[in-house]
Amino acid sequence: MAWNEPGGNKPKDPWGGGGDQGPPDLDEALKNLKDKINNVFGSKGGGKGGNSGGGSPWPVVVIAIVVAALVYGFVGWFQVDQRERAVVLRFGKFDRIVEPGLNWRAPIFEQYEKVDVGQNRRFEITEEMLTKDTNIVSVTLQVQYQVLDPRPFLLKVAQPEAILEHATSSALRHVVGASSMDDVLKDNREAIPLQVRERLADYLNRYDTGLVLRQVVLDKTEAPNAVRDAFDDVSKAKEDEDRFRNEAEAYRNAVIPQARGEARRVTEEAEAYKQQAVDRASGDADRFNDLLTEYRKAPDVTRERLYIEAMTQVYGATSKVLVDVDNGNSLIYLPLEQLMKNNAAKGSDSSAQGGAQRNAPASAGADDGGSGRSGSRSLYSTQNQGLR
Repeated sequence: MAWNEPGGNKPKDPWGGGGDQGPPDLDEALKNLKDKINNVFGSKGGGKGGNSGGGSPWPVVVIAIVVAALVYGFVGWFQVDQRERAVVLRFGKFDRIVEPGLNWRAPIFEQYEKVDVGQNRRFEITEEMLTKDTNIVSVTLQVQYQVLDPRPFLLKVAQPEAILEHATSSALRHVVGASSMDDVLKDNREAIPLQVRERLADYLNRYDTGLVLRQVVLDKTEAPNAVRDAFDDVSKAKEDEDRFRNEAEAYRNAVIPQARGEARRVTEEAEAYKQQAVDRASGDADRFNDLLTEYRKAPDVTRERLYIEAMTQVYGATSKVLVDVDNGNSLIYLPLEQLMKNNAAKGSDSSAQGGAQRNAPASAGADDGGSGRSGSRSLYSTQNQGLR
């Protein structure tokens, strides 16, 4: 019959009490548990109601081991943030890389170290360097980088960030040393950080530091403080040189087209003068040949006409005339200048008539053998008096 079924005689409940007893006592339950543990580990406890002072210490040891195991398991948990990675070492040797989140490692046997792989790190160096043209320049360079692989960053090299700084200095010195001062300061300044970054990336790959470059910025380049004043003077002189060169270029661009135009004009005028002189010489030659033909036909008449035309040209260009009378002892003075002034005051009509009368002797040689030339091309309007 079950202990909790109704009936007459009831056996004891599992806690040793009678069927009519209440809930079991906690002290009694612990005592029963202790007795069972002692029985498991072979202890010789006393009988019922006996003394328990000679019990075994194993229960306490077991409890301590359980508590230590709980503590050991609890201590092994650690948290890795989203921007971090953790490197776990087992007995000092690389074991694994754990991702962000809650992770566990075996304390004492395994150690871990976190690395912030999301942080954008940077440093700046300022050094005075020698260029290839033996000038000293001060260069300030800023480098931005991140941790790409935490394993080589922590385990393969000691002080990887210090190695990066030394490699940056070496790469910068190599690039600046292969450039001139003008290239570093202004002419080729943009190419310097690109060359430094390329060389520095090669260094980091060979050293296997676990770092990756993000940006290399050339902050400033200038002359050292000791020679900055002299360098400023040189810079101003170069600026003046550039300004003068530009002004000269502008002047050349303005003068050369003008000079070319002037040369072209002079060339065209010379060509025109050449053609005019050739035509005049040809006309004079033709006129002389015509005059020679007429002279051979009538020498006396032609000689007289030539004399009259020559005298007309001479007297027409002077205002004073002296006339020598044959068999006389005095010269006759003709005030032609006064006469010309009087004639000019009479009016335009009288001036026109007087001009026609003065031009009449010039056209007296119309009988020129039918050459058909104008008055300026008259057979007798020549200065060649060798025919007389």
